[in-house]
Amino acid sequence: MNTKAFLEPMGSWAWWRSWFLIFFGCILMGTGFVLFVNPYNFVPGGVYGMGIVLHNIFPSVQVGTFGYMFDIPLMITAMLVFGGQFGTRTVLAALFTPGYMNVLTRLVYPTPEAVESLDPAQLLGGRLNLSDDLLLTCIIGAVIIGVGQGIVVRQQATTGGTDIVAMLLQKFAGIKFSTGIFLADGFVVLSGLVVIGFGLGTGEADPRGWMLTLYSLITIYTTSRVIAYLLDGASYDKLLFIISEHHEELKRFIIEDLDRSATYIKAKGMYTDRQRDMIFLVVSRKEVHLVQHQIREIDPRAFVVVTDAYETFGEGFKQFPDKNTIQAE
Repeated sequence: MNTKAFLEPMGSWAWWRSWFLIFFGCILMGTGFVLFVNPYNFVPGGVYGMGIVLHNIFPSVQVGTFGYMFDIPLMITAMLVFGGQFGTRTVLAALFTPGYMNVLTRLVYPTPEAVESLDPAQLLGGRLNLSDDLLLTCIIGAVIIGVGQGIVVRQQATTGGTDIVAMLLQKFAGIKFSTGIFLADGFVVLSGLVVIGFGLGTGEADPRGWMLTLYSLITIYTTSRVIAYLLDGASYDKLLFIISEHHEELKRFIIEDLDRSATYIKAKGMYTDRQRDMIFLVVSRKEVHLVQHQIREIDPRAFVVVTDAYETFGEGFKQFPDKNTIQAE
């Protein structure tokens, strides 16, 4: 019976489609890094951004290999700390992507020396050398990486990396998840500036160091916007209606961990005819998955409705527009 329950999903089209999309997303992401990010020393945060930094110090080690060096210990640590919430999809996506990047890198460069230097002049025989159009290059790379990551996340998987670092910072340092992502990616970008721009560890400072840092920030921003659009469309915030019996635990989480507030709304069950409080909560789209996970941890039987909040004004969100302010929409 257990074997049948394990194998049964493999007979459905949805199961095969989901796995195809996960690997397709990983391939897109890896291709974006190999063709448009790694050769130009952009450092777009995350474990692969750190891999680019370290590749400049240890050119004999590929960027994907550094991805393994970071991702595997991070996933093991996360499993020990958080339990088995990291499923098979995340593990396989995190293991497949660096390996694919290593294989593709060897295919698009003609010699082992070119693989070490990641010289864009030798990329595909020089046919894809975009050294004179770095802004266009970083935008193209960011869009491809963002589409790939967005596809993977839509299939309920991740590629590990700074998401795990942010979760660990939240648990042990009390830092909000979004702030943890910012700190982790910011550290990687600054490391790139120090190593590539100032030549620490390499002995050769790139005269374009500051510009490469700016291009890296453009890459991070563009990638995040593409991922957000794939996951949530054009909406900006999420509105949650939460019905639960564990109000005190949810209240502590919302006020202390999210650093937000919420509103109780009096509600009455139609079937039970019983009065109860419903929580009205608005969060950013980056926080919604964290909130859903925490609600599940606190009260698996909670009833939650998530909907789009296209405009949210007030403390912690946007300011009310002035009378003569020009609106984008």
